[in-house]
This record gives sequence, structure tokens and C-alpha cells, in this order.
Amino acid sequence: MKIAIAADHAGFALKEQLGRRLAAEGHEVLDFGTDSADSCDYPDFAQHVARDVAQGRSDRGILICSTGIGMAIAANKIAGVRAAPAESADEVRLTREHNDANILTIGAKYLDEPQAAALISIFLSTEFAGGRHARRIAKIAQLETAQPGQVTQA
Repeated sequence: MKIAIAADHAGFALKEQLGRRLAAEGHEVLDFGTDSADSCDYPDFAQHVARDVAQGRSDRGILICSTGIGMAIAANKIAGVRAAPAESADEVRLTREHNDANILTIGAKYLDEPQAAALISIFLSTEFAGGRHARRIAKIAQLETAQPGQVTQA
């Protein structure tokens, strides 16, 4: 699987560890930075992974910051992205099965490398359930193209 990965300064060390692990597992890893623990702005890195995944160049994305929340907010501004922060196996499994999340965001403040690696494994191996969930994903896509103030049809 081709995986785009990036982090800000708070997630740099964890990104490096996870990137090496993913490559050792046989995944093609595209590292979009940051390249150090020097202070930087997470939206700069989130957008690169989000655009790569949205355009289909990578199968999935991994974004790491202090909490995972800022990266998710930034990535979700890109049409076609469904980024979700998660800290438990159940959250990761359900966001793949029900929401077809294509980017997982991780909080380096809350997860160490073995914990994050376990969640990524679930993220990469869990399939989208489709069915009634596909209808809901289609509605999310409608929201991405709605004009400000426009309410889409239910």
C-alpha cells in the first residue's frame, strides 16, 4: 500500500519511527515532512498529505501532531478527505468501516510508537463496510461542493 505521512514538530519523532516501521512492512511511504523537531505549522504538512490522498496518488494518509486534532481539522478542508483522529482500536475500526476515513491522525502526546503502530495496522487492514454507510459518505461529498449558506438535500 502507498502511504503518505507527515507531522509537525510535536509528531516528528513518532513519524520517523512509524515511517521506518511501515517501510519495513513493505509499504511504500511518501514522507511529506517535517524534517526536524523545530517548531513549524501543522497545516503546511497536513495539506500535502491530504492533497496526495484526495488525488489518489496515495492509498491512505497518516498525520501526526501533538493531539491529532489540528491535523484532522486542516486535512478535512481538502475535498475528498475524510481524516479522523483516533486513540483506540475501536475508533479506528469504526472510522474505516463506517466513515471510509482515508487519513488517520495521531496525537503523539497520547500514543507511543507501539500503540500508534497497532492503530495504523487496523487502519490499513480494515475495509469500508459500504451499504448504508456509502449513502452517508455521498452526503458528505455533497457538503464539499455546497455553496456557503446552501443546505443540501437529505
